[in-house]
Amino acid sequence: MNAPIVIAGAGIGGLAAALSLARAGKRTLVLERATRIEEVGAGLQIAPNAGRILARLGLELEPALAAVALEPEAINIRRGRDGAVLARLDLSAARTRWGAPFRLFHRADLQGALLQAALDNPQTHVRAGARVGDFEATARGVRMRVHTQDGVEEIEAAGLIGADGVRSSVRGHLVPSERDAPAYSGCVAWRATLPADRVPAALRVRESNLWLLPGAHVVHYPLRDASMINVVVIIEEPPEDEDAASSLSLKGAALARRLAPRKIAAELRDLIEAGDSWRRWPLFTRPALEHWTQGPVTLLGDAAHPMVPFLAQGAAQAIEDADALGDAFMRLGTTVEAAFAAYEAARLPRADRVVGASRRQGGYFHMGGLPAAARNLAIRALGGGGMLARNAWLYR
Repeated sequence: MNAPIVIAGAGIGGLAAALSLARAGKRTLVLERATRIEEVGAGLQIAPNAGRILARLGLELEPALAAVALEPEAINIRRGRDGAVLARLDLSAARTRWGAPFRLFHRADLQGALLQAALDNPQTHVRAGARVGDFEATARGVRMRVHTQDGVEEIEAAGLIGADGVRSSVRGHLVPSERDAPAYSGCVAWRATLPADRVPAALRVRESNLWLLPGAHVVHYPLRDASMINVVVIIEEPPEDEDAASSLSLKGAALARRLAPRKIAAELRDLIEAGDSWRRWPLFTRPALEHWTQGPVTLLGDAAHPMVPFLAQGAAQAIEDADALGDAFMRLGTTVEAAFAAYEAARLPRADRVVGASRRQGGYFHMGGLPAAARNLAIRALGGGGMLARNAWLYR
């Protein structure tokens, strides 16, 4: 039997890649370093560009996704100091306009649906507690050392896909340079999931909300059956001791005090104070790569193009990567090296564009003073339809 393509990482991108490659008739082995495959974090926004792809990954997957997704009716862009709605983006026509709706998932639900689809597919095998170590290209593919609880195994693979996140060890072996190390972005995300009955009534509706503040912004939206509200507070913070502080948590009142100098709306303060424990997630980036691929080894998702989450496109871009991988094998039907090169050529320009747009969006969100006043006027002038049109290039 031919050697499989190994995927390092059983996150959303890695599992989507396994399903996409299975559609192209390729066997995969997904290796996850964690001993249990489960997602950390809470909410996840999946825009139509990724939703169309998820619908193609398997007939049995779409009902599973529909059962755990919530489709928001609108996105409200708010002025943070008083809660005034600058624009309401009506999402009711998204399915007709872009072929899929906007969807909100609990991360564990989306990953669980993808994992079950992979486990049910005879072309894929998923193994936990297995970390890809060093590797080298061979005449027949890739030879790698895999670290498990029982020791180190050698595995022969047709190819290797690093889908192992912003701190990718596969990328570390491909690009062994200190200049390529993850770098702090200047922002920290504070995350919490709140029971809906603890949230102000006006903020429980099936809509997403974005609050704009100087040097910060807040995003919140309902999950599952709207029984919980996912909230993310992103603040520009100094970089000191980022690694040591990565597990720090705060009470809601303490986090609200951090935002108090920005004069936040009472409703927003009440939302933040409702959280018993806010988890701190420093946001990291890495330099853009000229190439993701070296022969039978390539990268995917945050391992290839980590991005700040200000366009809510991190998972969506990993799903687009997965689709392009499968498409490359279906179109070419040749060697792993040729398919990986075609995948990179198809995806790298768009991914770089999204990375840059996400970074610029952060500056737009975090304006203060007169620039913020001008931005708010522009948002009001564009209205919800105009604001959706600004990002239509993402969703088409």
